Amino acid sequence: MASAPAAIAVSRSTGRGAASVPATSRERFRGDVLAGLALPSRAIPSVWFYDAWGSRLFERIMRLPAYYPTRVETGLLERHSDAVVARLLGGPSSVVDLGAGDGTKTKLVMAAARRRAPTAAYVPVDVSATALEAAAEHLRTTWPGLEVRPVHGDYVEGLAQASRTSGHAPLLALLLGSNIGNLEWTAAVALLRSLRQALRLGDHLLVGFDLLKSEEVLRGAYDDPDGVTAAFNLNLLSRVNHELGGDFDLSAFEHRATFDAGRPAMESWLVSRRRQVVTVADQRFEFREGEAIQTEISWKYTDGQIAALAREAGFEEVERFHDGRRWFAEALWRVGPEAA
Repeated sequence: MASAPAAIAVSRSTGRGAASVPATSRERFRGDVLAGLALPSRAIPSVWFYDAWGSRLFERIMRLPAYYPTRVETGLLERHSDAVVARLLGGPSSVVDLGAGDGTKTKLVMAAARRRAPTAAYVPVDVSATALEAAAEHLRTTWPGLEVRPVHGDYVEGLAQASRTSGHAPLLALLLGSNIGNLEWTAAVALLRSLRQALRLGDHLLVGFDLLKSEEVLRGAYDDPDGVTAAFNLNLLSRVNHELGGDFDLSAFEHRATFDAGRPAMESWLVSRRRQVVTVADQRFEFREGEAIQTEISWKYTDGQIAALAREAGFEEVERFHDGRRWFAEALWRVGPEAA
């Protein structure tokens, strides 16, 4: 798991319950599920974990002792946000939060931004209206009078809109939580290129990366002994049942976490315990015993891979910040003359 894609937007945030999901989101959910279940290797995008109950379960996961990403990244931002903002000449005109969540980690960066540029605006971007409202309210409460310009949409369209309205000073976009790790390499490069094209010369992007570490540590974070992660994964099937008229028997599937050293990445699966037939939106899907649905990938990057991503996406890397154990990294990238 990252610390938590519409199209290519990634959001691990507060919930999207059935009653609050816009028709376009429901249609996208239906399309993604039906298309994913029809694949030879079945898969459902991890963005759909986050209905209201899924979001509450993830909040529990973030409090588990073995789930390190949120704590480690928060510590990094506490220590280095001032250094990040100092690299933007004159300070940022706005801070654009891609996949806003509730704004907790963003608040650390925003505080540093306001110390350098007191008029900096906050632009949360999220496909979840609920998450967007929570992020905006969180920061408005912290700083009454703060200019907040929420954008309900995916990352690229939200960033493009923020670029058009951000003034002359460079803006700082945030892609935190190692959310980029939920995408395969080619898709991650495509997203980053699109973000770079939405930015202007001199704008910056801060990207969080979960780094490769021991398999023991990774497995502990993705398959806790209390079964919270298993419940979080299985809730995806419950959401399909509730919103798409599915008839998944949750007891007939089990959570499994695996490590692929080749990427390297953790993967989450829902594995059929027996031969069965499942109906979703009036379509039938046959499962063999042991057949699995991939529900998430989470890349664990090396420093060399981070540098390669920056190059392939057309960014200049400005600086990279690590925690003491080198479990996580924040990479600050800039749109330079060649990229622009």
